[in-house]
Amino acid sequence: MSKPTPISGFPEWLPPQRMIEQYVLDRIRNTFELYGFAPLETRAVEPLEQLLRKGETSKEVYVVRRLHEDPAEPAGDDALGLHFDLTVPFARYVLENAGRLQFPFRRYQIQKVWRGERPQEGRYREFLQADIDIVDRDTLSAHYEAELPLVIGDALGGLPLGQPAGQAPILIQVNNRKVCEGFYRGVGVTDPEAALRAVDKLDKIGPDRVATLLVDTAGATAAQAKACLALAEISAPDASFAEAVQALGVRDPLLDEGLAELVAVVETAAAHAPGLCVADLRIARGLDYYTGTVYETQLRGYERFGSICSGGRYDNLASAGGACFPGVGISIGVSRMLGLLFGANALTVSRSVPTCVLVALGAEEQRPESNRIADALRRRGIPTEVSPSAAKYGKQIRYAERRGIPYVWFPGVDGAADEVKDIRTGDQVPAVPGVWEPPTADLRPAIG
Repeated sequence: MSKPTPISGFPEWLPPQRMIEQYVLDRIRNTFELYGFAPLETRAVEPLEQLLRKGETSKEVYVVRRLHEDPAEPAGDDALGLHFDLTVPFARYVLENAGRLQFPFRRYQIQKVWRGERPQEGRYREFLQADIDIVDRDTLSAHYEAELPLVIGDALGGLPLGQPAGQAPILIQVNNRKVCEGFYRGVGVTDPEAALRAVDKLDKIGPDRVATLLVDTAGATAAQAKACLALAEISAPDASFAEAVQALGVRDPLLDEGLAELVAVVETAAAHAPGLCVADLRIARGLDYYTGTVYETQLRGYERFGSICSGGRYDNLASAGGACFPGVGISIGVSRMLGLLFGANALTVSRSVPTCVLVALGAEEQRPESNRIADALRRRGIPTEVSPSAAKYGKQIRYAERRGIPYVWFPGVDGAADEVKDIRTGDQVPAVPGVWEPPTADLRPAIG
C-alpha cells in the first residue's frame, strides 16, 4: 500500500492541537450554558430541497448517495445532502418538535458541517461550528438581537487567542438588513435582495465591481449604486452611525425601523462590553433568510481572513402553513478560528499529553503495584499513566520529559516510602497516593 496523502479541506489536528480545541470547546460550551442555552444535536443530512431553498448554496452542498443502489428499492436517498450550516437543520427541528419545546427556545449546538468550497487557509470542507439560537412562536423580541453579541464576547473574550494582554481578541461588526433594504427601497433600487448580495461581496471584489454588480443584477442606476456604496462606508462604535445614515437624505419606514433596532444592539454592547461591537453598514450576509440584525466577527490581527463568527435574525426560515417561529442566531467557526491560530503558531499547550504523573516501573513484576498507585491517583482526578517498560529510571524520566509530563512517581521498595519527583526542578519528596496533590497549574495542560 502506498503512503496515504491528506485530503485537502478535511483537517486532522495533532493531539496537542486537539487538546487546545477541547479547551476552547469547553469554554464555549460552559458560556452558552451560563446564558441558559440547552444542548442539541441534529442529523448530518437534510433533504436537498430544504438545504437549497434559501440563499446561494447549491454549489456548496455535498450530495449523499449509496455507492451501489438497489434498483428494486425506490429512489430517494440521492435527494439528501450533508448540512452546510446548523441553522437550516435547526429550523427544521423546531418545526418538527414545536409541540414538545418551551418557547422562547434557547439552544446551542456544537457539530461538524460540510461545504464543497475551495479549501484555503482557515477555510475547510469539513469543519466544526458552535451555534446559539433563540426562537419564539409568532414573534421574537428585538432585545435578543442585542443579547447574542454579549454571549459571544464572553465565550471568546477569555480565551488565549494569541492577543496581547488586555486586548479583546474579537470585534463584532453588526448591521441590520432592514437598514440596507429600506435604504435601497428609498433610493429606488428595484431588487433589494440582489443589492444585498452584491454589497456582501464588497470586501472580496471592491467597490468598483460591486457598483457594476448593482447595476447588472439589482437594476440600480449609477447614481443609486453610488448611494448604496455611500451607505456601506458608514461605520461607528456608537449610535452616531444613525445620524450619518440620516444625513444621506433617504427616507423609508423600514429604514427607520432598522436604525432603531441597530442602535439598541450597539448601545447594549457599549453598556456591557465596551469595544466589543461596531456598527458597520457594509455587513450584509449572503444568505437570503436573514431579515434583521446581522453579525460578522473579526479576530484581531487576522482581519484579512474575514469573519470567524457570523449570524443574524431570521423571521421566515422556520415556518410552515400558519406556523411561524422567528429566531436569531450566531455561529462560531471553531475550526476556522483555530486553523488560523495554529497556522500562525499563536496557541501553545504546555505538554503533548494530558498526563500529570508517570508512575515508574522498577521491574516488570512490580507492574501490579505501579498500577495500584496509578489507580489511586486517577480516582482523585490526577491524570496518570504507568511507564511502558521497566527501563532504567533515567530512561523513564526522559520518556516523561519528551511528553512534558511534570512528575515521575517512584514506588517504594522493601518498606521504603514512595517518592515523587518534579523533573523540571529536580525536587523529590516522599508521597502517599491517597494524599499527594500536584499544584493546580500542573493538573491539566496549560493553554497559552
